[in-house]
Amino acid sequence: MLPPATIGPGEFFPVVGVGPHPLPWPKGDEFDPELLKVGDRRNVLDHYRYWTVAAIVADLATKRHKLQIAIENWQHDLNIGSIVRTANAFNVAGVHIIGKRDWNKRGAMVTDRYLKVRHHATVEDFARWANEEAIPIIGIDNVPGSQSLEAAVLPQECVLLFGQEGAGMSDEGINACSVLYAIEQYGSTRSMNASAAGAIAMYHWALQHLPRNLMGES
Repeated sequence: MLPPATIGPGEFFPVVGVGPHPLPWPKGDEFDPELLKVGDRRNVLDHYRYWTVAAIVADLATKRHKLQIAIENWQHDLNIGSIVRTANAFNVAGVHIIGKRDWNKRGAMVTDRYLKVRHHATVEDFARWANEEAIPIIGIDNVPGSQSLEAAVLPQECVLLFGQEGAGMSDEGINACSVLYAIEQYGSTRSMNASAAGAIAMYHWALQHLPRNLMGES
């Protein structure tokens, strides 16, 4: 029987997972002896139960998708962690933090350990990187000149850029984009939460480039 569930930091529901692995233990370098002994309560797929973080990262690296995510971070936005968590769910090739190096990781729920997170001090630095890698920057924000995301065909290899919660994308960020897309809204609010917009945009990309029944497995 598993030990009683507890409430984890930053969570509002019981910790889930598996208890100690029954003997005999599975063999393989991917397994963590400590997790096999005490149980694995992490928020990971069943396939990765009892694996070390390094082994999970190595396996994910063999099937990273060509999508990348960038977020402007000028005011220590609390939404960044949630966007990073969603980026992990889609197994993106990388996440870029533009502006302040420190960001609130609570919402990421340690998923940043499984991603390549890169910092750029300025939008100019980020744009230079994208230009060198020949990766188009696509902005997601409801600003003048934005086209409808619902009708957009996104390139398979690209980086989606999101602005600061509330303030939106900076002028420098807007100018760095090859195109801007907005998510259609039908209510009274001027804008939706940045992390929600990130999830919608990533899913829109996934519907175009990942098999419908195998998202995350290609």
